[in-house]
Amino acid sequence: MTKQVEGIVMGLIAGFYDVQTESGIVRTRARGVFRKNKEKPTVGDHVQVQIDEQGTSYLVAIMPRQNLIGRPALANVSHVLLVVSAVEPDFSLQLLDRYLTFFSWQKVAVSIYLSKSDILAADKLQEIRHELDYYASIGYPVYDDWAKLAAELPKAITQDQIWTLAGQSGAGKSTLINHLKKDLKQETAAISTSLNRGKHTTRTVQLFSLGEGFLADTPGFSAIDFTPIKLNELCNYFSEFKKASVNCKFRGCQHLKEPRCAVKELVQEGKIRQSRYDDYLLMRNEIANGRMPEYLK
Repeated sequence: MTKQVEGIVMGLIAGFYDVQTESGIVRTRARGVFRKNKEKPTVGDHVQVQIDEQGTSYLVAIMPRQNLIGRPALANVSHVLLVVSAVEPDFSLQLLDRYLTFFSWQKVAVSIYLSKSDILAADKLQEIRHELDYYASIGYPVYDDWAKLAAELPKAITQDQIWTLAGQSGAGKSTLINHLKKDLKQETAAISTSLNRGKHTTRTVQLFSLGEGFLADTPGFSAIDFTPIKLNELCNYFSEFKKASVNCKFRGCQHLKEPRCAVKELVQEGKIRQSRYDDYLLMRNEIANGRMPEYLK
């Protein structure tokens, strides 16, 4: 007699899937039908596992996905905790805008955590905080205090939600997850100062229980490709552009050379940051050219 149980894929190890079920973790293999259908279960998937009388188990079905974020693959993401460093590697508004736009396209909410603020000069830190105040004003929760994040994050992750860490290599994601989960021993690595870039220390995707849901540790989503985004839809992934566009003269305004463009007017008034608009133009150029700039790869 066989039975079927449902669960969430927590990790993939050497071809085995660790599935969290109501009765605990089940380590299982996937049926060959997935390969035949060119499907692959991934971390975060809600799945069905079939267990026979001898205790042998097989992953037999993948439930419909909310989303699938690639490189690395992670399914059913509810929220991103975007880790941006104040220094080593240096804080970058351009990189921040890239991440926020990418996850807006994926329809995933984002909170921002500024790491390494304790090793930056006070005046430089104040400049970054001023920059981040703008992002808080357009709807992105911002944390730069570790104690506040540690206290609020478990409460924010509701039942079965999957949050993921994301951010530039070396920004401090593994250090952060070490703090959040004291029993983890994630490897951390020194920054490659010659390149001002970090080295990947997380090489697989894995879920950990936190709050009433899960937190994913990933290799970092370090290369973000905008080329699949439709050029005329890019402006919709800048939240303040989309809000202001209802007052543009032309429906579908791209905020370029159109007359009576509300977005450009707000940029001129300083109510939309010039850096956001400049990054929007850079992303448009990237999509139009069909390739990511070499320096961002």
